[in-house]
Amino acid sequence: MSDGVRPAWSQQFAAAALRELRAEGPLGGIDREWAWGGSTGRGVRVAIVDSGIEADHPAVGGQWRGGVIVSYDGRTRSKVRLENDGERIDLFGHGTACAGIIHSLAPEAELYSVRVLGRDLTGRAYQFAGGLRWAIDNGMDVINLSLSTSREEYYGLFHELADDAYFKNRLLISAANNLPGASYPSLYSSVLSVAAHEGQDPFTFYYNPSPPVEFGAPGIDVRVAWQNGSSIVTTGNSFAAPHIAGIVTLIRGKHAQLTPFQIKTVLFATADNARRG
Repeated sequence: MSDGVRPAWSQQFAAAALRELRAEGPLGGIDREWAWGGSTGRGVRVAIVDSGIEADHPAVGGQWRGGVIVSYDGRTRSKVRLENDGERIDLFGHGTACAGIIHSLAPEAELYSVRVLGRDLTGRAYQFAGGLRWAIDNGMDVINLSLSTSREEYYGLFHELADDAYFKNRLLISAANNLPGASYPSLYSSVLSVAAHEGQDPFTFYYNPSPPVEFGAPGIDVRVAWQNGSSIVTTGNSFAAPHIAGIVTLIRGKHAQLTPFQIKTVLFATADNARRG
């Protein structure tokens, strides 16, 4: 997961320069009404690769549509074992928090739980990779990844998965690591990387002109859904990522044909520090 540390950047962007760039050429015709006006995310399949989703939590709004439990199994070639999620629970609360944020933005999106983390919110990289592979292969349109690995030996594995997702037109939204150092898959160019900024408006987000972190969204002192129908106030990049995932879901619900890089362009054009007015 990626929680607990405020990023060095927040709203400190070159807004005037970004607005000038955004206003030129065809980007001038892209606004929020065009991008997602009237969309509810209906028909969009969203996977939350995390600790599970509490299916009957009020914040999920009855939109839980199924999922899979990914367990480590060193006897198999893939190192994982998959089984349908008949438990419909969240072992920690983290996945339900992400699902609740996405549902609050895109209330008709179909939510799928891909459980790769345990009760202590840890899991093996092979479980993470296996869950991501399941989401890619099973037609998930948007995949929220509020977790990462910093292990260099898995760089190639996750790069291959990110490329596969891109060529299959799956949107990967990944929380940036709160701690200094590389983390995967947030660093790959085909992935939408997100960190937290202050504020409570879920539609306030920023473009960062100095990647690798590309977008900022609410994630500091935000109230989120948690286990057993509860909610908590917490901080972390983990909770910024589903804000962007929810907006991407709205865009995908209205413009299903757009590719991941085209959706990045739409997000740039509609970011608060780039749009006019």
